[in-house]
Amino acid sequence: MPTDITITATLLVLALLVLWTILNILLEYERGVVFFLGRFQRVKGPGLVIIVPGIQKMIRVDLRIVVLDVPTQDVISRDNVSVKVNAVIYFRVIDPEKAIIQVENFHAATSQLAQTTLRSVLGQHELDEMLAERERLNLHIQRILDEQTAAWGIKVSNVEIKHIDLDESMVRAIAKQAEAERERRAKIIHAEGEQQASEKLLQAAQTLAKNPQSMQLRFLQTLTEIAGDKSSVIAFPLPIDLVRPLLYGAPPQTER
Repeated sequence: MPTDITITATLLVLALLVLWTILNILLEYERGVVFFLGRFQRVKGPGLVIIVPGIQKMIRVDLRIVVLDVPTQDVISRDNVSVKVNAVIYFRVIDPEKAIIQVENFHAATSQLAQTTLRSVLGQHELDEMLAERERLNLHIQRILDEQTAAWGIKVSNVEIKHIDLDESMVRAIAKQAEAERERRAKIIHAEGEQQASEKLLQAAQTLAKNPQSMQLRFLQTLTEIAGDKSSVIAFPLPIDLVRPLLYGAPPQTER
């Protein structure tokens, strides 16, 4: 026959198990979606929540931001370039009732929607846009996901494209394209410099033509610069006004 101590201990254990089942403690970032006889009753928490076993059922929902790593996706850009892209998504539950009732598994649903949206959006853009306008693409994907997950009580706060991987041949092609672009810019800068220099030379020639004395001063300045050179032989032109007396002789002097 069981003793009184054994019966008391058994009743105490059963009471603790019943209390463990009835009493539920929800943390500050948790909410409990409570169903009564299969029908939605209310959202409870945080704190102590009493649930009657067999009649009520509670599903815990975490309200913290979830970091979802989107698996690598094969994307074909609009200019028919095959790339591998992966991303990370930040979302959280803002309506626990919808997150439990409207979708079976909101984590899996958000992940699958993110994968298809990533392929769809990036497939509408060329490779250069993917590489140069990543921030704009992030905002575009985030807006689409946020609109579609609103019915599930989900708020997508941020989307970041992590990596865009190219094959080796495409990397070499992009390097050649960048090198050609740099050469094109260098030639344009050189041509613009030549054009500006020619315009300045034309302005200087027009200024000297208007004032012959300026031409003589420029000639003397050139002689000074040449004289400072280390060359042993210097050849330079003389103005015709200086050598005319030597060529034609001095004018005859009149007798007094």
